[in-house]
Amino acid sequence: MFGSKLTSRSLVFTLVMLLLLVVSPFTFTTALSEEEDEYADDLQELIAIDDEQESGGNSPHYESRDFGKKSEAEVLSKAQRVVIELNGDSTKRVIEENEYVLVLGYAPWCSRSAELMPEFADAANVLKGSLGIGILMAKIDAERYPKAASFLGIKGFPTLLLFVNGTSQPYTGGFSSEEMVLWARKKTGVPVIRINSITEANEFLKQHATYAVGLFDKFEGPDYGEFIKAAAADNEIQFVETTSAEVADILYPVAKPTKPFFGLVKSEPEHYTSLDGNLSSDRILRFLENNKFPLVTLMTELNSAKVYSSLKKLQVYVFAETDVLKKLVGILQEIAKKFKSKVMIVAVDIGEENLAKPYLTLFGLEDSEETAIIAFDYNSNSKYLLESDPTSRNIEDFCSRLLHGTLTPYYKSQPIPDNKNASILTVVGKTFDDLVLSSPTNILLEVHTPWCITCETTSKQMQKLAKHFEGLENLVFARIDASTNEHPQLQVEEYPALLFYSAGDKSNLIKLPTKSSLKELAAIINKNLKTKEPLAKDEL
Repeated sequence: MFGSKLTSRSLVFTLVMLLLLVVSPFTFTTALSEEEDEYADDLQELIAIDDEQESGGNSPHYESRDFGKKSEAEVLSKAQRVVIELNGDSTKRVIEENEYVLVLGYAPWCSRSAELMPEFADAANVLKGSLGIGILMAKIDAERYPKAASFLGIKGFPTLLLFVNGTSQPYTGGFSSEEMVLWARKKTGVPVIRINSITEANEFLKQHATYAVGLFDKFEGPDYGEFIKAAAADNEIQFVETTSAEVADILYPVAKPTKPFFGLVKSEPEHYTSLDGNLSSDRILRFLENNKFPLVTLMTELNSAKVYSSLKKLQVYVFAETDVLKKLVGILQEIAKKFKSKVMIVAVDIGEENLAKPYLTLFGLEDSEETAIIAFDYNSNSKYLLESDPTSRNIEDFCSRLLHGTLTPYYKSQPIPDNKNASILTVVGKTFDDLVLSSPTNILLEVHTPWCITCETTSKQMQKLAKHFEGLENLVFARIDASTNEHPQLQVEEYPALLFYSAGDKSNLIKLPTKSSLKELAAIINKNLKTKEPLAKDEL
């Protein structure tokens, strides 16, 4: 179960499982023909038509993107002519005959596939229409064509894979169209956009709100080499380069950059941040990791995995209704400035159950509609709950104590039950010390969960054992629900569990085999009690 000192494996497993459980089915129907034998010729013909229709001026060599002027239907319609629909016959040929192929494996019933499909289509239009990157965008109904999906290495939905000369590479980028375009650029050899003029700079700003800019005397030398190395290694930030001070003033207008220079621009109150000192690739990447997120990150379906995998190991989550979050965001941003690069602050709409419930469940707050503020220290795998009012002062103090390691870890517990006349005591998180660890008697504790299939059988055995040993003063039977109760000294990975705490040494608990028969369990108990009382064969 999850005590405050969680194992990384168990925390990740719980969050992932809960996220999977709350996803509802969604049906997506593709409008593409799946029998396109002459896919290459047709694709080139369609691209030529599109290029002819869209020509009429010299386009800058950097990415130009204005989807706001196009309806969703227009975007999807165009994408359906650019994204190849793979099937059992064409898959191998497409992969082998193209240098770069980005494949989306989906299932018609998968809601996450449906969410990703428009972003994938959007990215396909940009990659084909403006960037000139030789990458083919393809998708396959992995459920309809399981053999082709297996050949590609698709094992779940949705799956994105990049094939380079027939060899697959895992997709490690984001899931918005902009992030897919950026990732594709970098993986196909275009990690940096070069801007040479003020006109190009102004056009670039129309399309980008977040980017990293490098200013150099010339596009060579050690600093520039480290810049390019970092640009290729990073998968999330668009890098731009220039040798023009005038261009740099437009891209980074808050200072007069001196060469070499590296700065990050974001669309939020902390708009400009620069990196001082030498420009090694490691320093650049570490700088981006510490500064790429906004002061306060609003969690969404698209960025949730990125937030969770952040290298910032101290994270504070604020769960509230939409209107409350709007009022809190300014306060949270001011607090975040004081803990910049040290504590990550994340805002979550409590109404978004897919996002909120996996975290709130860890605190027993899954049904709460009240504002909740929690924290995780992934260095020690501990979790914390702000139990006072969520005022500005209390939130700041909560963050400060998290940073300095003085917060008290949080453990879930049900209310203290009435165990009067109970043959098997019910233990909760708050009573674990008194009823188990501090008890002067031997304790046999059953650890169970509601979802455990075999727990019911073990519970019935416990009832029979309790009846059999009834009247024995030095033995107490007890049970605890591990799904709603936690304690730092109760660490169980498999359910059910039977734990024997000896009266003389509670620190060395004995795990009893739950698959044993009643007679075997009784014999083990007798052995640990060091008694020679015969068993009643008619009862067991």
